[in-house]
Amino acid sequence: MERVAGSSQLKRAVRLQELLFYISKRSLKEGCDRVYEQEIGCQVFGRPESYDTAYDNIVRTNISDLRKRIEQYFNSEGRHEKLIMELPRGSYVPVFKVREQEPVTEAVPPAANEADSPQPAAPSPQAPAAVSNPNRFFPARTAIEILILAVAIGSALFFWGRYRSLHHAVYAWQDEPAVSDFWSRILTTNPDTDIVLSDASIGLTQTLSNRQISLKDYLSRSYLGQLQTDGISADKLTAMNRILAWNLGSPEEYVLARRISALDPLDQHIHVYDARFYMADLMRLDNVILIGARESNPWAEVFDDRLNFPLQFGNGSITVGNRSPVPGEPKVYAQTDSVHYCDVAFLPNPEHNGVVLLIEGTNAEATEAAGDFLLSEEQLANFKKALHAKTFPYFEALLKVSSVQGTPFTATVAAFRTYSNLH
Repeated sequence: MERVAGSSQLKRAVRLQELLFYISKRSLKEGCDRVYEQEIGCQVFGRPESYDTAYDNIVRTNISDLRKRIEQYFNSEGRHEKLIMELPRGSYVPVFKVREQEPVTEAVPPAANEADSPQPAAPSPQAPAAVSNPNRFFPARTAIEILILAVAIGSALFFWGRYRSLHHAVYAWQDEPAVSDFWSRILTTNPDTDIVLSDASIGLTQTLSNRQISLKDYLSRSYLGQLQTDGISADKLTAMNRILAWNLGSPEEYVLARRISALDPLDQHIHVYDARFYMADLMRLDNVILIGARESNPWAEVFDDRLNFPLQFGNGSITVGNRSPVPGEPKVYAQTDSVHYCDVAFLPNPEHNGVVLLIEGTNAEATEAAGDFLLSEEQLANFKKALHAKTFPYFEALLKVSSVQGTPFTATVAAFRTYSNLH
């Protein structure tokens, strides 16, 4: 357990380490054949004893993540472990067992040295021995060894070529200079990257209640009690409670998360979370991609004061502010029926040991268009030229997303800022 917890897969995930130790120690207690989801939620994640696991799947989400990381450990750093741990699907009790050994092929003994071989008796004078020319024929054994070596080298070159071709096909984005420069900063700086999707339920609740819910209240779920005292009608309160129980999401965000996850096709270092099941410990340790504005993704509040183009909600509309306009820029960007905006910010995480990518669109189409922008070699290359930088610095770009009827949405850079002081 100590070695698994200290591995590169888990050493930065403090809460997952706690989860590992809890379920492992529980499973080793005599007579323990089951560990219950609600028990884990209370003991590890601080949920109240009466919380409803049907609506709050934080345990299932983290168990799934832990299962993947345990498998990765025993397939990489722990491949020489004789005793392995598994977390069977549908169970919260780890299983410890001896690793199955691969059959050992008996080595062929080396050929005896000529000097150690018994020497033939000297021929008698009456029957002189015939002396053969050693260069006349290849010994049969030498020819076979050369043939085997040639086949081995040929096979190695063939499979290396196939591997390179497969790697090129799977990681084709690494051959696109601008895309590779940008996404390599996110996918290779730390062992793990977390994609955090917005919570549409909390966004709808704030709209219906006309109340801003802070990240602190969101994490402690104290907003549930606060809504009871806001003088909201019983019918509206019932509707909001139903909405909050559903954990709604955006199809466009799931599609974008899937496109980003495709950059890591082996699914080793990218983890997708819903906002309500994400943990502050991970934000301090991993690279993070936050999708959704503060209204629906409360985690964006952590970086709100760093943004020059914050999204502003009020009176049923969304605008984009400009805290420090340069000459020629408006103080406010207002969306219309055909023009929307998305703020894309690339910043260091709170501990400055990783990076954060924020994608905050005024609607679903703006978020989708921002994804096209960030995965397009042409658009990223043009933006990089505008930055006059050899490699992408920390930046914030306000994308203007527009469409003529019958045509797809396209994103152009309306304004941007670079933050070289954050390096």
